[in-house]
Amino acid sequence: MSIQRKKARELAQEFLQRNDPLGWFEVLYAQAGQDASAISWADLKPNPNLLEWLEREGISGNGKRALKVGCGLGDDAEELARRGFHVIAFDIAPSAIDWCRARFPHSPVAYQIVDLFHAPSDWRGAFDFVLEAYALQVLPPELRAEAMANIAEFVAPGGMLLVICRGRSADDSPGQMPWPLLRDELNTFTRHDLTEGAFEDYLDQEEPPVRRFRIQYLKKLS
Repeated sequence: MSIQRKKARELAQEFLQRNDPLGWFEVLYAQAGQDASAISWADLKPNPNLLEWLEREGISGNGKRALKVGCGLGDDAEELARRGFHVIAFDIAPSAIDWCRARFPHSPVAYQIVDLFHAPSDWRGAFDFVLEAYALQVLPPELRAEAMANIAEFVAPGGMLLVICRGRSADDSPGQMPWPLLRDELNTFTRHDLTEGAFEDYLDQEEPPVRRFRIQYLKKLS
């Protein structure tokens, strides 16, 4: 385990014990001092599991509205903007958003400080494409159902949600943060006006390989 991941886990546990399960994100980003090597998930490039899907599906934004959940340092949001989406990207950590704006000073992406559990009401049904990659897996289990309900609400009629996460089977250990998710757990999305369009269960290219789920959810036209 890397020192960076160990620190993130320790911070997450500390804040969970304080009954502040989301407070550690800001502390982690602030303490990093815009040194990406201090953030275990910061690769300073788009998520390869997203890129592979975008290329394979031939995705083009064509001016559609996209939302990136938990944007971190902004690379996925920038990739969506490059492909023609009008992008809003949010994170609960002010230091992460400041970092995005510093990295991409002329970006068309609207970076915003937002708590997923208190998102603007006008985001409801406002986005043609919503990307959730790796945010759910760092939330404690007791918060995930509400998080998924909130994410589902962002999707516009006729729109799509793409979820990328670590995956596991029911007989696998839940392990430590970042926690792999169960397919049954992710089915929560289908109880919020979304239907599963495609489900992929695969090993990625990391060393050692990590089991991933990549799922498309669709919202019917009204």
